Amino acid sequence: MGIGKSLKRIWHFIWYDDSLASWLLNLVIAFVLVKFIIYPGMAVAFGTEFPIVAVVSGSMEHENLEFDDWWNKNGKWYEDNGVSRADFSSYKFVDGFNKGDIMFLKGLEPQDIKTGDVLVYETSIHQNPIIHRVVAVDEGETYTFITKGDNNFKEDKPVNEKQVERTGKAVFRLPLLGWIKIWFVNVFKFGI
Repeated sequence: MGIGKSLKRIWHFIWYDDSLASWLLNLVIAFVLVKFIIYPGMAVAFGTEFPIVAVVSGSMEHENLEFDDWWNKNGKWYEDNGVSRADFSSYKFVDGFNKGDIMFLKGLEPQDIKTGDVLVYETSIHQNPIIHRVVAVDEGETYTFITKGDNNFKEDKPVNEKQVERTGKAVFRLPLLGWIKIWFVNVFKFGI
């Protein structure tokens, strides 16, 4: 059998065979493509080690409230901390986002991070990176950012430049698709 005929049989097996073995091979191929080609390619294109993250907490949820209702409930904290309603309404993701959403990140330099950006940063306390809104920027000797989850009652501890150097800011959201990752991680976390 020639190489061309063998390649045709392999191609047919991968794309047209309805067997369990073909299905499993397709899963392996998809995993390899995503893990070793697509994800690293996106990391280079977006300038961050983490171009895609799944939201694993409800700290940015607006509880399905319209902006005016959400602001009436939460706006006092922001106004007391120098963020007006007009400022907030001009921010990206003004209506927050939900646990289970997927966020696409873009890497950026600390001096390019502005109030209102939704920033992903790493901490030694939490296993997963945190994704919260920047509510203040301190441009001292090094940049420090004050962040807060839109659904949280108070701000986080200050975030330094080092905590954001491998991550970035959220630029695009895909609702609900992060539940696949959350479910997958939870299944293997509990050994099921």
